[in-house]
Amino acid sequence: MSSNDAIEALRAAGRALGDVDVSGWDDTILTDQLAELSAVLCHLDAQLSRVADAVRARGYRIAEPVAA
Repeated sequence: MSSNDAIEALRAAGRALGDVDVSGWDDTILTDQLAELSAVLCHLDAQLSRVADAVRARGYRIAEPVAA
């Protein structure tokens, strides 16, 4: 995957996550989906950490964007 494709995939994932709002989920639905939701969130966390660690291993810093 090219760097441009990888960055676009990460942006798309961020946009998709921005559309998730569990506050509107019924408690029954959340309870029923909790195991799957937990697994997905843990997988995402692991992958984001892997990418961030690889960037840091190259000597670069991960920084929050500065608000304009």
